[in-house]
Amino acid sequence: MQKGNIGVSTENIFPIIKKYLYSDHEIFLRELISNAVDATQKLKTFASVGEFKGELGDTTIRVSIDEKKNTITISDRGVGMTAEEIEKYINQLAFSGANDFLEKYKKDANAIIGHFGLGFYSSFMVSKKVEIITRSFRDDAQPVKWSCDGSTEFTIEDAKKEERGTDIILYIDDENKNFVDKNEISKLLKKYCRFLPVEIAFGKKTEWKDGKEVEIDEDNVINETNPLWTRKPADLKDEDYQKFYRDLYPMSDDPLFNIHLNVDYPFNLTGVLYFPKIKSNIEIQKNKIQLYCNQVYVTDSVEGIVPEFLTLLHGVLDSPDIPLNVSRSYLQSDSNVKKISSHITKKVADRLEEIFKADRKIFEEKWDDLKLFIEYGMLTDEKFYDRASKFALLKNTEGKYFTFEEYKEIVKTNQTDKDAQLVYLYSTNKDDQYTFIEAAKAKGYDVLLMDGHFDSHFVNHVEQKFEKTRFVRVDSDVVDKLIPKDEQHEMKLSAEQKENLTSVFSSQVPQLAKSHFLVSFEAMGETDTPVMITQQEFMRRMKEMSALQGGGMFYGEMPDSYNLVVNGNHPLVTKIAGDVDEQLGEKLKTITSRVASLNSRKSELEAAKKDKKEEEIPQAEKEEMEDVEKKISEQNNKKGELLKDYASGNKLVSQLIDLALLSNNMLKGEALNKFVKRSIELI
Repeated sequence: MQKGNIGVSTENIFPIIKKYLYSDHEIFLRELISNAVDATQKLKTFASVGEFKGELGDTTIRVSIDEKKNTITISDRGVGMTAEEIEKYINQLAFSGANDFLEKYKKDANAIIGHFGLGFYSSFMVSKKVEIITRSFRDDAQPVKWSCDGSTEFTIEDAKKEERGTDIILYIDDENKNFVDKNEISKLLKKYCRFLPVEIAFGKKTEWKDGKEVEIDEDNVINETNPLWTRKPADLKDEDYQKFYRDLYPMSDDPLFNIHLNVDYPFNLTGVLYFPKIKSNIEIQKNKIQLYCNQVYVTDSVEGIVPEFLTLLHGVLDSPDIPLNVSRSYLQSDSNVKKISSHITKKVADRLEEIFKADRKIFEEKWDDLKLFIEYGMLTDEKFYDRASKFALLKNTEGKYFTFEEYKEIVKTNQTDKDAQLVYLYSTNKDDQYTFIEAAKAKGYDVLLMDGHFDSHFVNHVEQKFEKTRFVRVDSDVVDKLIPKDEQHEMKLSAEQKENLTSVFSSQVPQLAKSHFLVSFEAMGETDTPVMITQQEFMRRMKEMSALQGGGMFYGEMPDSYNLVVNGNHPLVTKIAGDVDEQLGEKLKTITSRVASLNSRKSELEAAKKDKKEEEIPQAEKEEMEDVEKKISEQNNKKGELLKDYASGNKLVSQLIDLALLSNNMLKGEALNKFVKRSIELI
């Protein structure tokens, strides 16, 4: 029996492996089975070149547990090892500057294991002792047994083993007994090994017999050795892709499309990506792409490996050029990973364009499901935007679809304003904004439907991309001002009537939480809506974008600002103006005359103190100025109260305001109940 020390430059390699890999203890199984796969494939290579002339026979890798002994055993029938090879591959862990290296990487143990081929040593994360019983495939090889208890000391001795290959026996420590459990091992095998290229058996299959589950004499093979992405697309049908998707995501709806990747230059990359059906804007799930390295599962956290927007896709990527165990920062800076990321983006865009050109009708039918994904890509990836702009669609409120170029041609004649800017009108809710949409259509305008999760950002983005173009929500102004033209209506109300009606309508606008209303007048057609509510485009869009980003922006804290727009030419409005003149005319004239006289005196006093220093103004003039200003305020308040009292008793004013609120879905609760009762009274 030989004893010795493992050749490391420091003795703290094992404590570091144990201590700093605590969150990833389960990867020991992946590492050991990956080594067994490598040993098996190496033997197959030797056989193919004539270096091994024996029978390959059964090459199944077997995993077994012994709950009484607390052991896990991984057995392969691969190349095996001689005592010299154990010395070379297992005992010599020498690398330069080990102390510096360990200090640098001790918090990133994946980097230790990945960079320095220490996969086998991950077994010490869960074991108090590890044994290797191995026999090389070479003729007359002597079986050997290697044993180590997690210190740097080991023993090697002759052993009995009839067949070639390697058994690794892990004596699980007390902290990790949860791994000596059939269900736990099954779960880990499914997670890490379900697509490995060599058959892996864990126990025997079972079947129900006489009301109970019994084992049968057939290996329970847990993996698919020839998964779909390793096969040629020409040999596969749509049903094969659908079945594979259901195997990966049993609870998901069928996907929209798939892309089969098969690249061998300038790097190796295979895989199948699926466009999932995203049921709602809120249900955006990432971490659905599984990353493999030579069919060995690595991670489902692929940020940094694929562009941000592609993390919405589902499926599998496999590349030997992506290191198996490395840190996130390493992945994100690796040049191969960046090339792969760029290539996947191109392939996705090419596939979408291909589908669009091959069957536009099908593409349009699936657009509502694809839209969120494509807009996300166009917002976050400049190259994808350039490619996607050929097939990205705009949908109008009538359910018709247009490419960017097609839509521009359709609307440019009628929707260009007096400043030669092309105006794209849009709605975010076809039902809530119905009145405004109909008013726009009556003018011959077309209205887009932009009701998606990213649309407030997307509108902002494409507005900057399109030349001399702006997007205007259909309820952001009166219809005549959405696309300003040269022709204008003349206002029927006088300046004094507008001033009076401003007080009348302002006094009856409801006090809504976090909302502010500003009354304004527009000269519209007599048949246009008498009173409407609009919301200024810029502020509303900034608030929507702020809400999507979590509401932390400046605009997110501001109240909603609305315009209560009164049509100064509508018969009902001119009727109210005439009624105010009739009922309050004399009183208002008296107040107006007093205010005019007071303002005249105020102007005289201001002229008198011009060019004088504060101390040069006589005290009597100062006091008179204060008195004049006070009287002006009192007269204005008196006028405001008169108009407010009038408005309170005029059901038509409240009715017009409530109709405007109702058309904007802003009339609720008690206010809605009052409106219904008042409507009955007026009828």
